[in-house]
Amino acid sequence: MPVSDIADGRTAAASSTTTLVYQTGFGNEFATEALPGALPVGRNSPQKPAYGLYTELLSGTSFLAPRAVGRRSWLYRIRPSAKNAPFRPYATHLWRSGPVEEVPMPADRLRWNRFAMPKAGTDFIDGLATLAVNGDAGMQAGIAVHVYRANASMTDRFFANHDGEMLFVPQTGRLRLASEMGIVEAKPGEIAVLPRGVRCRIDLPDGPSYGFVGENYGMHLRLPDLGPLGSNGLANPRDFETPVAAYEDRTGDFEMVVKTGGRLWVCDVDRSPLDVVAWHGTLAPYRYDLARFNTMGTVSYDHPDPSIYTVLTAPSDTPGWANIDFVIFPPRWMVAEDTFRPPWFHRNVMSEFMGLIHGQYDARAEGFTPGGTSLHNAFTAHGPDASTFETASNAALAPHKIDNTLAFMFETRYPLKPTRFAMESPERQLEYYKTWDSLTARFKA
Repeated sequence: MPVSDIADGRTAAASSTTTLVYQTGFGNEFATEALPGALPVGRNSPQKPAYGLYTELLSGTSFLAPRAVGRRSWLYRIRPSAKNAPFRPYATHLWRSGPVEEVPMPADRLRWNRFAMPKAGTDFIDGLATLAVNGDAGMQAGIAVHVYRANASMTDRFFANHDGEMLFVPQTGRLRLASEMGIVEAKPGEIAVLPRGVRCRIDLPDGPSYGFVGENYGMHLRLPDLGPLGSNGLANPRDFETPVAAYEDRTGDFEMVVKTGGRLWVCDVDRSPLDVVAWHGTLAPYRYDLARFNTMGTVSYDHPDPSIYTVLTAPSDTPGWANIDFVIFPPRWMVAEDTFRPPWFHRNVMSEFMGLIHGQYDARAEGFTPGGTSLHNAFTAHGPDASTFETASNAALAPHKIDNTLAFMFETRYPLKPTRFAMESPERQLEYYKTWDSLTARFKA
């Protein structure tokens, strides 16, 4: 489809060179229309909506959810979503959902190199592979971690995930999410979030694209509480961006791929589902530039807990134990006195899945390269590698800028079970354990 067929009401066609327009704020009550008067005023469901549109409510939380966490949007669209053919199973894919018991969950620490790109003509759906999962998608608890490797845009098909909210972390190449609510674009160094149930098409403006997805089965991602930090810091609400209304009015032979119950299904549709001319509400895709994260750290001594690097969190039913935390390790100053500055050796009750976007992670001198990942499940002992330990133990403690780096972590209260694809992949580093082999006893009685 020519992108010039998209109307967004405020800016010209969403081409690879056009600057997209966004509304700002996190979880706001947004209102936007692509045609004047398309959005009803003073009511949600008029008897005869403007332009002959259909009214549709998309609920992201139950009707009785507290107002502060409720998510829903009213859509005014050219055709209702209910118009589609029966679904059939979607064959041959590497997407997995919890619970998964493909291979035993090892007690080992795991690490992978950057995964190989697939054959030409592979879009986001066919190029996605699950690395680790926990919980149960049907019970709406837990997460899945995926790698995506795509080299073709989704030209004539669309996608919706009924099981989980999706957090996209590009490592190379931009992702463009053309959604029912408008267009969101994310490049390396940015993230995008697609709520459960929202329909989209995933395009690749730069060609081949590689990155990661955290699929959240639980409560919606939200900003963490700041506690003693006060009212500002970390990810500030004003820096999150939500699209303005856009719509496609086109018919043809298309496919709609849906993930539900841990499986993929596909049906035939005769028009683009991205035909929402106006919408208002609190449920919509959004993006965030990680360079705007206001990093906190010590100005006296000791290495703080990594929770101070939390961008977004999805709580569980136990306070303080997140279903998923999205954490980043961006450029920052290190000034701690009489302190071993890299992360300490530790055994964490939470499970940690890490990835490197670019540069070098400060706790790894070798083996952890851009596009690579690691999994340290609950209570598995890990920390700086031997080379980093020796360097940091003898470094001059002058102020030091950790620069030109960006790593991320999906942290979760539940152990992550790797998939067969992850365990049998040639990219798995089978000798990762040797990272710590050269650490010797330094004890002197």
